Amino acid sequence: MRLSGKVALVTGASRGIGKGVALALAGEGATVYVTGRSAEGGGELGGTIGETADACTRRGGRGIAVRCDHAQDEEVAALFARIAQEQGQLDLLVNNAFAIPDDLIEAGGFWEKPLSQLQMIDVGLRSNFTAAWHAARMMVPQGSGLIVAISGYVGVTYTYGALFGTVKSGVDRMARDMAIELKPHGVASISLWQGLTLTERAQRNIAANAAMMKSVVTNPTIGCSPEFPGRVIAGLLADDAVMRLSGGTFIAAELAAEYGIVDIDGRTIPSLREQRGAPLWHPV
Repeated sequence: MRLSGKVALVTGASRGIGKGVALALAGEGATVYVTGRSAEGGGELGGTIGETADACTRRGGRGIAVRCDHAQDEEVAALFARIAQEQGQLDLLVNNAFAIPDDLIEAGGFWEKPLSQLQMIDVGLRSNFTAAWHAARMMVPQGSGLIVAISGYVGVTYTYGALFGTVKSGVDRMARDMAIELKPHGVASISLWQGLTLTERAQRNIAANAAMMKSVVTNPTIGCSPEFPGRVIAGLLADDAVMRLSGGTFIAAELAAEYGIVDIDGRTIPSLREQRGAPLWHPV
């Protein structure tokens, strides 16, 4: 329970990576606010914020579900106002919410795909900035805090489409430049690269497309559980010297090796640096 007394916010935590991160943090004793739009019925993929919050509490921490559409600024403002009123502190923001289009992995040039895919900018890039803006207004006065952006190798290597890469590379750069401005105030900002994470969506897509088994991008044998990045983030939050990493983009598997972290099944998750590329940004 090394995170007892810590307050975290994980955006987009009805299912997938967000849910896994929330569970890992709660398992170490943190109070975790979980947000998402799925308050009732999880749709095709299942999962609600209430289910995630309840599971967090069963893990030993405390889960608090807040319905929030991160495309709506007023809902985000109300979320942070609630955290400030109820907790008086915020130690960690995990910017995970991302509007994944159903047609993201379909073949074709960017001009052949609908402009509705621009939703990835609204909830994936703009939403990161908005949440970090509010988080910084709580963290800077307290002189501490950690903001983690969930990103991936797509930041430097083509994956699925031009717009997806644009958004994720923007996430990395935003985390780095925020770190420069936050450094004098003792607040850290880090971007964390994930490889294939075996979320509900990923497992559905792999089951429907056998060819994905042969790709280094989507090969499930080297994928990780949704809780793996949460274990890494827990390590970051518990690290008293985390400011040494601020501004950097890090491969989750490599930080896990540094912290001695394995996945929930005991596996060591491999870094795909050689196969997929290296981060551009280093600590400031």
